[in-house]
Amino acid sequence: MIVRKLLRAACLGGISLGALAGAAQAQDISTPDTAQADDKDGIVVTGSRIRQDPAKSALPLQIVTPDDLSREGISNPEQLISFLASNGNGADNLASNSDVISGAGRGANGLSSANLRGQGPSSTLVLLNGRRVAAHGLSGAAVDVNQVPLAAIERVEILKDGASAIYGTDAIGGVINFITKKNFRGIDLTGFYDITEEGDSPMRRLSGTVGFGDLDNQGFNVMASVSKSWNGALFGKDRDFVNGNQPSRGLSIDTRGTPIATAFPLNPPATGIGITGGGTLLGNTTGTLTNLTVNGVRMNGGVNVLDLPGGAGCDSMAGGMAYDEVLWVTPGAALACAWDTGRAVTLQQPIDTLTYYGRATARLGDHELFAEVTGSKAHSSKLFSNNQYSANNTSLPIAYPLNSLTAATYNDIYDRLAAVLPGLGAVGDRTVDANGRYGLPIAYRWRCVACGNREYTTDTKTFRAAIGLEGPITDNWEYRIGGGYAESQATSILGSGYHYRGVFPSNAAAVASGTGATLAGQADPRAPTAPGATAPGIVGLLNSGILNPFSIVQTPQALAALEAVSAKGTRLYGGKYTLWQADAAVTGDLFELPGGTVKIAVGADYRREGYGFDGSVAGDQLRSPDIFNVAFDNANQFSKVTRDVKAAYAEVLVPVIDSFEITGAVRVDDYTGFGSTVNPKVTAKFEPVDWLMIRGSYGTGFRVPTFNQIFNGVTQTPNPGGGLTDPTTCPAGGSVNVTPGCNQINPDSINGGNRNLGPETSEQFSAGIVLRPTSRFSLSADYWNIAVDNVIGSITLTQLFANIAAFPERIERTNGIITLVDLRTGNFGSRRTSGIDFSGRAAFDAAAGTLSAGFDGTLLLTKKEKLLPNLPYTNLRGVYSLTGDIGIKWKHNAWISFTKDDFTLSFSQIYRGGYANGWLPRITSPNVSATRPDYNDRVKAYHIYNLSATQRIDENFQLTLGVRNLFNADPPFAITYDTDTGTGSSWEPRVADPRGRSFTVAAEVKF
Repeated sequence: MIVRKLLRAACLGGISLGALAGAAQAQDISTPDTAQADDKDGIVVTGSRIRQDPAKSALPLQIVTPDDLSREGISNPEQLISFLASNGNGADNLASNSDVISGAGRGANGLSSANLRGQGPSSTLVLLNGRRVAAHGLSGAAVDVNQVPLAAIERVEILKDGASAIYGTDAIGGVINFITKKNFRGIDLTGFYDITEEGDSPMRRLSGTVGFGDLDNQGFNVMASVSKSWNGALFGKDRDFVNGNQPSRGLSIDTRGTPIATAFPLNPPATGIGITGGGTLLGNTTGTLTNLTVNGVRMNGGVNVLDLPGGAGCDSMAGGMAYDEVLWVTPGAALACAWDTGRAVTLQQPIDTLTYYGRATARLGDHELFAEVTGSKAHSSKLFSNNQYSANNTSLPIAYPLNSLTAATYNDIYDRLAAVLPGLGAVGDRTVDANGRYGLPIAYRWRCVACGNREYTTDTKTFRAAIGLEGPITDNWEYRIGGGYAESQATSILGSGYHYRGVFPSNAAAVASGTGATLAGQADPRAPTAPGATAPGIVGLLNSGILNPFSIVQTPQALAALEAVSAKGTRLYGGKYTLWQADAAVTGDLFELPGGTVKIAVGADYRREGYGFDGSVAGDQLRSPDIFNVAFDNANQFSKVTRDVKAAYAEVLVPVIDSFEITGAVRVDDYTGFGSTVNPKVTAKFEPVDWLMIRGSYGTGFRVPTFNQIFNGVTQTPNPGGGLTDPTTCPAGGSVNVTPGCNQINPDSINGGNRNLGPETSEQFSAGIVLRPTSRFSLSADYWNIAVDNVIGSITLTQLFANIAAFPERIERTNGIITLVDLRTGNFGSRRTSGIDFSGRAAFDAAAGTLSAGFDGTLLLTKKEKLLPNLPYTNLRGVYSLTGDIGIKWKHNAWISFTKDDFTLSFSQIYRGGYANGWLPRITSPNVSATRPDYNDRVKAYHIYNLSATQRIDENFQLTLGVRNLFNADPPFAITYDTDTGTGSSWEPRVADPRGRSFTVAAEVKF
């Protein structure tokens, strides 16, 4: 299998180069000026503190230039990160985070992050000019790459290796270093526009850069850059491949909250309060109306009039479908409809971003002083499916009443139901009702289209300032010192689609309100009341009959009433991350060896990281009227906390002989609250001949817990039920309350942060070969292996009970009975990942021009995890996972370009291999999806092709035209549906781009 993969890599990325060799004369591969040594000693490349030639480095370093971005039509940092074959396939982009999330998942709002080697965003270190940037204000951990001033970037260096021995924490997966222009002169104006063939989801960017002063000749340079970008929204309904109604392939949607409401039975509340207190039309869920049956099955799973004989059909609603009661093993829902929630989701979130960058550099003799400042402002809007209102007898007592406003609709619904459910009475003669049910309100589930898409808007502001000085100490020694401050502040607020509930969601909230209420479901007078409604909030509005859940079209009065109880503009939460940093280093020559000069770098770093998160008064149900179905996160708010990091490091480069070089590094970090950690790294390269390099590395790494993982609030919740038993007394297969020792238990559980967390630790090594027979051709292959232990994560109740002997400290007993279980974040288990990176470059003279080609690919060999040392690993390579990173076995990018004079034509391919398909999440044994005739257990490979042409009109003007996704390939079908979350349900946003074919134009003007 591996051999086949290697052959495929050669065929896809390199065999065409060999074919070209016979017909064309080879020419030097052009190397970006920025990557060349700026003096005889080289430059400081990412992953080392010692100057060296990046072309001969033992480090697996990938360099991306603006020309590479132009070739692929990349206009923003998120697209760049997704383009990298070494980046994982986690929920790290805006498309993957545009649906329902819990409050604790707030960090994804407006965030695009990097995920090298699939180790997670908090294990990828992002730098700007070699120094850290602030983590996102809501996340407190992952860096939002949207803050990077792309217009000022000269190159991006991607270190595909661990680097904790150089940079400390976060560098387990690798390092991405954005390097800005240093000596820019003149004026550069650029514009970019990307529009799909469908005419939607435009991407636009305008930028300007100005600089003056020649650092080499005048001794100073000042430059400034500003860029503004706009990304338009793309909705699921705008793409045919977003289709959750594919039952023959094993996919259908579970939700029965539909734009035309589905009627349900409902148990009356024990308190007898509210509109449902006297019972509802379809009776109790398990009550006496046994003749509400069809073909002997009680229709307690909902009945939609569209799905009844003579009805218009569920598909008469946009996004509607017949509920698949067989697939979901819910026979009582045979007459229900479902609705494709993915159609309402934004496949591309609208986001506007402003970035700015300024730098001043001065030569003071042989010394160089710089100061730089950068910042950004981003406004993102996450829209997802409309709220579903499901009647219950406590916190949402809603039902459709019979009154003067509703009589026509009520009677029509009643007659349609009575025609199928004889327990209701005679059709057309509503006075003949054996059960006396006519006139009782109709309980329902309803997807409120008129309420608007649910929306979170997030505003993120970042700022970073740095200053530094470097220069010679003696002829062979130099110093570098610097420091700076960075911050990221983000706030999310409610947009459309959210409304005040109007009743108390719990008894505790009712009692604490001071209104005299004591029970959940009682009216909350603090909530606004819509004109015409007799009670507050959305509950009062629904129960008045002003809103009609059995119609998609609402009256102007109803729409005005919705606006009156809207919670738009309410603050959700906010957070702020701050970073103070200072560093100093000296490098120099020690002594000579047969292979050259032994060089050393020693240095020290200091950082103070701070983070605070605050919730919202509106999210406190005891103090404020409740807003329905909002993922507030007050439980996890905490005042600003800080931690200090002190570090010292040393690095020695030893050229033992001309052909063999070894570099050793070690770093000691001291963290507030964690103590000290020592991490070494050794790299070596062997060049027996000029055209062959063998290289390798070994190192250890670590990642400290994020602020949230430590300081999030701890909540205690009662067991929701499910017949739990004590696994230490109940034998396997025992029956609850029957088998001795199997008495049912009902423990509370605690969740949240854990102040006793330790760091993750890693051990990694790599070995590779680089072939460079001439300066015109290079080919490399690098094997890498990452082992992570003490993985920080969460544990489920099922996992805890299955391994109860290993976690005695997480079980609390009272009189021998389990009464409390600890499900807080902890250091669990291990993760193993390995693979091979391939890279190739070539250039040839052809047809009076230059033909160049290249590819970068990653073959994933191992991806597995386990919870405990004594448990077997679970394979995650090549299989679907609901959360986290999808371990795609093979990924590559390949390109070929022809340049003649001032014209360049480029053609490229982006390839992401297939993997094992998922199935509907609640149906795990057996996999019912697999019983469907067209079910495919494999998700097909996703590959797109891009074409671009660049013409330099004169030395001051350049125009680039391009087509992304030239053949308009849709994302492959994938079952990603999870009842309440997931963008689209029938495609995978962690892998594919939903936009389809698009056309790009970029213009650059220089003065």
